[in-house]
Amino acid sequence: MFMAAVEVTIVATAMPTIIADLGGFTLLGWVFAIYLLTQAITVPIYGRLADLYGCRRMFFIGTLLFLLGSVLCGFAPSLVWMIAFRALQGLGAGAITPVATTLVANIYGPHERARAQGYLGSVWGVSAIVGPLLGAFIVQHFHWSIVFWINVPIGIVAMMILARYLPADDVKKTHSLDLGGTALLSLSVAALLLALLQAETLGYYAALLIAVAIAAMLLLIRQERRAAEPLFPLSLWQSRIVVAANVGGLILGATMMGISAFLPTYVQGVFGGTPLQAGSTLALMSIGWPLASMLSGRLMHATSYRFTVFTGALALAGGSLVLLLLKPDSGLGWARVAAFTIGCGMGLCNTTFIVSVQNAVDASVRGIATASTLFTRMLGSAIGTAILGATLNLNLQHRLPALSDPVQTLMETSQRQQLSAGKLANIVEQVSASLHWVFILAAMMSIWVFAAVLLVPKGEKPARKHSEG
Repeated sequence: MFMAAVEVTIVATAMPTIIADLGGFTLLGWVFAIYLLTQAITVPIYGRLADLYGCRRMFFIGTLLFLLGSVLCGFAPSLVWMIAFRALQGLGAGAITPVATTLVANIYGPHERARAQGYLGSVWGVSAIVGPLLGAFIVQHFHWSIVFWINVPIGIVAMMILARYLPADDVKKTHSLDLGGTALLSLSVAALLLALLQAETLGYYAALLIAVAIAAMLLLIRQERRAAEPLFPLSLWQSRIVVAANVGGLILGATMMGISAFLPTYVQGVFGGTPLQAGSTLALMSIGWPLASMLSGRLMHATSYRFTVFTGALALAGGSLVLLLLKPDSGLGWARVAAFTIGCGMGLCNTTFIVSVQNAVDASVRGIATASTLFTRMLGSAIGTAILGATLNLNLQHRLPALSDPVQTLMETSQRQQLSAGKLANIVEQVSASLHWVFILAAMMSIWVFAAVLLVPKGEKPARKHSEG
């Protein structure tokens, strides 16, 4: 889990060095987009395959693909080859997170599962802190390829431990993957994510891709009603807890991008802070997340799923509203309070959604049920990035039509120093106002998490004893 979680942050830190070596700056966005695209497409597919053919087998396949992609990335002779190998990495990463999360659910009973998933969920927070630091250390002292090759010993150790201690999967009958559903899901997700991630480049063609995504999704629903072993068993959607977790995951993913993508921009662009100040501010979210994730297990047992998610929703909405207090002269205090509070909300909500879903469904569909909650959060992140990014760009075009890239002007130290005091103050004020609208929209999104809270049945909590056969 750490290996997959740390990948995005550690590579992002090393990319300036990689670009300096390989060139191809215009393709930089695809290094991240292709990884997220192939990962998002395969998360639900691996989740279903884990139900049909066993977690152990899928974990080994996914990890081997991820490690092969990692090794090849280190040897990439150009950025085009790097993008191709990152696609292979993403195909493997799509298995690691949902299958590892399902494995923990299979090993621990309902009573122990909440605490175990809390610890596992905290890995995301830890990796968000470790990734940038480790990436910076590697590129400063070694060749950038080590950023990718460091995955190999971690992955091999994980596979050795599971090969030694995890019993082989007991597959009692022959299964068949819903190939029609798999193809339609892949088409729908690929079209939607391409439209969201490349909206500015594609222009009006993005609308065409969204139409393709909607059409493919409608055909997928029709296919799932006919398939003998559907990719998304329709019985899943009869559970209020599963619906709540997927609705919540979508909103959480979108809301999180309000701080992950745009708070560092505010710190550096508006406050004039250093990259270290921006990183340390965002790191507080990564500290709040694992702390709340570990606390969520105790809170679930003491109260209920609904109360735990409600507490997380309060923290998420409260932190998002604190962002509205930011002004050019307000300093880093409120930004850091917001980051930590939002991190606590994410830790409480995410872990509770995963545990509640795993306890609510039959073991035969636990893999796809788990994967669906992770998938909707990833989808929400892409949607949130697109909506909030468009909000920022539209505001900047309206407020500063004469400047092509005012944010870059503020964040680039040499350009910032060349501005007169009056012009600098005006640009700072307009960028601050534009980002303020981004935070308003993120706060509005966060309030919708309470809709997911209302879907969670009252009084349900993890069972006291292991009751699964």
